[in-house]
Amino acid sequence: MSRTSVLLADDHVMLLDGLVRLLRQDFNVVGTARDGRSLIEMAKQKRPEVIVMDIAMPSLNGIDAARILQKEGCGSKILFLTMHADLPLVEEAFRAGASGFLLKVCDSAEFVKAIQAVATGTTYITPLLAGDLVSSLMKPRGMSREVPLTVRQREVLQLLAEGKTMKEVASVMGISARTAESHKYEMMRLLGLQSTAALIRYAVRIKLI
Repeated sequence: MSRTSVLLADDHVMLLDGLVRLLRQDFNVVGTARDGRSLIEMAKQKRPEVIVMDIAMPSLNGIDAARILQKEGCGSKILFLTMHADLPLVEEAFRAGASGFLLKVCDSAEFVKAIQAVATGTTYITPLLAGDLVSSLMKPRGMSREVPLTVRQREVLQLLAEGKTMKEVASVMGISARTAESHKYEMMRLLGLQSTAALIRYAVRIKLI
């Protein structure tokens, strides 16, 4: 019987090494990535059955990476393994295409169980959050005042918040500097912000970094 193939993504090397050692006994670990862009390239090459990734990663965060993979028709199941227990992030993760959500405080048995669950097509939510998530979803919602940004705009925003110049942003994304600037100014217009510093504060508030 073939073992489930797993791709791991996290920017903490020691954690990645530990996860590889834990999983290689029962799973086929096909690779590791340390940022969202490397993850996307490796997912295309390796076509793993399950991708385990953090939300907070440099260059491209996990949620936006999941959106891109879903848009490009990636068939891998996505399991988020993160320290972030914010319910809005959990909801956003599943809207982005996640099959599972796990906290880094979990033990190894729950981690293995979660991978096995999503690999078979079952949705997995850690019991530490499941009850709160159900309660949150059952509450009546008012009109959202959050301005939706496109994935490309969020990519530009994250890279700016990481301290990159517009020229560097354009290089990372493979677009022209003029296009990158256009994304920036369109975000400022949509959000009613007047400066790059204000954009960066917004990125921090919505936890892009």
